[in-house]
Amino acid sequence: MAQAIQSSTPKLFSPYQMGRFNLAHRVVFAPCTRCRAVDHMPQEAHIEYYSQRSTQGGLLITEGTMIDPKSAGYPNVPGIFNQEQVEAWKKVVNAVHAKGALLFCQLWHVGRASHHVYQPNGGAPVSSTGKQITEKWRILMPDGSYGPFSKPQTLSTEEVSKYVDLYRVAAMNAMEAGFDGVEIHSAHGYFIDQFLKDGINDRTDQFGGSLENRCRFLVQIVEAVSGAIGAERVAVRISPAIDHMDATDTDPLGLGLGVVERLNQFQAKAGCKLAYLHVTHPRFVSKEERSDSTKFEAIMMGSLRKAYEGTFMASGGYTRQLGIDDVEQGKADLVSFGRQFIANPDLVRRFMLDAPLNKYDRSTFYTSDPVVGFTDYPFLCGGGGGGSETASLSLTA
Repeated sequence: MAQAIQSSTPKLFSPYQMGRFNLAHRVVFAPCTRCRAVDHMPQEAHIEYYSQRSTQGGLLITEGTMIDPKSAGYPNVPGIFNQEQVEAWKKVVNAVHAKGALLFCQLWHVGRASHHVYQPNGGAPVSSTGKQITEKWRILMPDGSYGPFSKPQTLSTEEVSKYVDLYRVAAMNAMEAGFDGVEIHSAHGYFIDQFLKDGINDRTDQFGGSLENRCRFLVQIVEAVSGAIGAERVAVRISPAIDHMDATDTDPLGLGLGVVERLNQFQAKAGCKLAYLHVTHPRFVSKEERSDSTKFEAIMMGSLRKAYEGTFMASGGYTRQLGIDDVEQGKADLVSFGRQFIANPDLVRRFMLDAPLNKYDRSTFYTSDPVVGFTDYPFLCGGGGGGSETASLSLTA
């Protein structure tokens, strides 16, 4: 008997209503640090890079974008804290919008995940703690070598509150640049995650100790940013189970549910949903460290998905089929892809056609070349020119 041909389009490639935004498909370009922003300024190459990966009705999230001069932990990362940067981002946003896509700006501060070479006047990085990231982890230096992270300076209670306002101002700058929304980066061992995780946060003030207190910084940022630009334009990214740069917690599931509970409470009070919650899948947790890893992954993501009252985006180690499966099974509304999108500017088209993928070159992820490993990955059938083939692809094919 001949095998039946599946005629329906997988939900991964179907439209989705993300609050006020109409998406034509659910394949999202994840934020990926690329180190091409000379002097923290988006360049002409960024216009081509993001435009190449834009599709009609698609959603892209920028690389982590500095909210102030102390935010950097990599060389040549972009900022959104001064007018010159705002003007440069306008060109990128306009190019993405010209393809019919949406662009969110990921607001980023690395906190203690930095080195004095990246700090104004060679000062110490700031954090929730004075504890230094251990020698297990290394930081990329401007010359391409790797070295130890610098010892951070613990922020006072008053200084923490000032950073809430820096996120608000950065979000307003993003709106001036024309972005459709912002994603508050609260994951992967960076600044906000350093408050959330009890393996890092050793504070005794209102921002430390209990889960309520450790969530306070994030909640205040969400409130401030939403008050400035509207909650429907605000998203949050978390990674409760990811231990990157010593970002451990004794109860990652409890932490994730605690964040979700507070976001739900905020949405109920605001009478408006956030744009989305972006959660990094815990599949990167070492199997050697957690023998029940697969079971834990399912429990973690399933519990957060069930608890969160809004659009749920998943990321981390996804393949085409894993993305299709999770959306079909209701485990996620949207799925973001990073490394595969870096190497395949027309990833949406390739996924829809189930076509072969370009292999990514990890050695060019964080180099400064404006072309190699950035805008030179080939399109299908020799296509290119800023992704014209991708943009014109029928999303019901």
